[in-house]
Amino acid sequence: MNVTLIFLAAIGAIIVWWLSGQRLTSKPWLETGSLQLPAHDDAGRHRQPVPAVKIGLFVFLGVVGALFSLGVSAYFMRMGLADWWGMPVPRLLWVNTAALALSSAALQWARHEARNGRMESLRPALVTALALAAFFLAGQLQAWRQLAAAGYVLADNPANSFFYMLTGLHGLHILGGLGVLAHTTVRSFSPDAPPERLRLSVELSAIYSHFMLAVWLLLFALFAGWANDFVDLCRTLLN
Repeated sequence: MNVTLIFLAAIGAIIVWWLSGQRLTSKPWLETGSLQLPAHDDAGRHRQPVPAVKIGLFVFLGVVGALFSLGVSAYFMRMGLADWWGMPVPRLLWVNTAALALSSAALQWARHEARNGRMESLRPALVTALALAAFFLAGQLQAWRQLAAAGYVLADNPANSFFYMLTGLHGLHILGGLGVLAHTTVRSFSPDAPPERLRLSVELSAIYSHFMLAVWLLLFALFAGWANDFVDLCRTLLN
């Protein structure tokens, strides 16, 4: 339960920090001429209103973060029972992790190029991110095949079940983001694509990719056994 509270607190802090910079706490009824004048920051620069889809993405990521935190908390509680046998981490997961990290970096590159309107650099960045994310999913399926061939099947013991459940859930979220990214990549090659909408799509894809990378790093540390020391530290601080 402590792990869940810590993870939820971290997710909530990130969302609150982001919303605090988006002018969502302003009181327009106290601002003279707020209906006629555009919003400005302290330096006098024009600030665009926050798109509703961006707020929706952060709310969705908060829900996803809560879902994974519950799964991680259940993992730690279940692993303390006698019928739990740990399973090896396939070496392929290291390659998959590198691919997902590079995909996230490529999307950050695409985000930078989109903000500066450099379409000639944006397209290869999106294609690279798309290919690496697809490689990650293919690598995860291959890791499943390797484990099944070695006898680590789903119903063999609870550790196997948690591994397949959490990696499968993460893979489904990556697959959903991959569909959106593929659509954004195709639109970037269209000469009629509105620049503002394309820029927003790239930014949302980058945010989503960074979040999924963070979740995967947490899961990878969990399966590799590195998270145990961190949990013991958290319990010590909370007790």
